[in-house]
Amino acid sequence: MADWARAQNPAAVEEILDRENKRMADNLASKVTRLKSLALDIDRDAEDQNRYLDSMDSDFTSMTGLLTGSVKRFSTMARSGRDNRKLLCGQATSEI
Repeated sequence: MADWARAQNPAAVEEILDRENKRMADNLASKVTRLKSLALDIDRDAEDQNRYLDSMDSDFTSMTGLLTGSVKRFSTMARSGRDNRKLLCGQATSEI
């Protein structure tokens, strides 16, 4: 701003303003580049987390199927008489 006081003619003032505008434009461009890089990093991270969650969903679905089968076998064993308990326990452990 001190340059303004020294400027004697409109051309000098225009040159000072032009330099200041270029400096500010370069500063803005630098900030935009950083923000773009940050946005791309966030996008990549979100995609990685979505893939991880999808694989966890698949794992939980598989585990649900295994547990459902185990609960059904256990329920069958609990409802049956004492004679079948040894046979069902042996069958359940051999499938695991």
